[in-house]
Amino acid sequence: MRTIRPASDLLWECWQNGRRLASIPEDIRPSTREEGYAIQATLEGRSASPLFGWKIAATSAAGQAHINVTGPLAGRLLHERAIDLSRRSGDAAKAELPFGVNHMRVAEAEFAFRMGVDLPPRPQPYSVDEVLAAVATLHPAIEVPDSRFDDFTIVGAPQLIADNACAHLFVLGPAAKTDWRALDLVEHRAIGTVGPPFTGGLQTGLTREGKGANVLGDPRVALAWLVNELSLLGITVKAGEVVTTGTCLVPLPIQAGVDVSMDFGALGRITARIV
Repeated sequence: MRTIRPASDLLWECWQNGRRLASIPEDIRPSTREEGYAIQATLEGRSASPLFGWKIAATSAAGQAHINVTGPLAGRLLHERAIDLSRRSGDAAKAELPFGVNHMRVAEAEFAFRMGVDLPPRPQPYSVDEVLAAVATLHPAIEVPDSRFDDFTIVGAPQLIADNACAHLFVLGPAAKTDWRALDLVEHRAIGTVGPPFTGGLQTGLTREGKGANVLGDPRVALAWLVNELSLLGITVKAGEVVTTGTCLVPLPIQAGVDVSMDFGALGRITARIV
């Protein structure tokens, strides 16, 4: 705790004030993934509410290469940083997100799963089928990540994990109305668009397309990875928590004043205005 708390305090202060640092000072810097997770875990005590859920960073080969890590990273979604549109529909399923002093300046389209039952830690890994059996609903989602480091591509996995795997803002869309379990999520496509405020049904701006295969080969596999990663750390994935599985398309650049739309076809559409 002599090193965990000071590192956590430093990262939290940077997050709250939009400040960045080159790296965590060497005398309190995590050197392993486990030490990074121990620093990250202190975030829960800073929130007035139970966890909203979990995120996964670096679920694509390109993403891992970009930040120089060899595998995915888990992070926490705090209630204060999440907007839940899951009970809204149509035009009501739109969020307003403060741009603030965001340094990464991107928005990501993600498959998010809300859990229906607890998955406690256990010695043997959970299979994908076991994890899917514990899921209640599937949702389209938008993540707006950020980092507390000047250059997050060079600090390494332990520090990125300590920095909550670049978590920042998150929007959960309405639950899919279609039978998502019958769909091929590997090939399921998402279309992301960012541009001026969308009016009259006309959308103009930058558009990118992705699919589920870009998320560890399958967003369901990514979900199982998260459950097993937390199991190794002695953490239960709880009923009601949301797991967002990483971007399925190249992140879209954002700035204040634009609208972001993520269209998952049969799984639904979600829109956010950056204000």
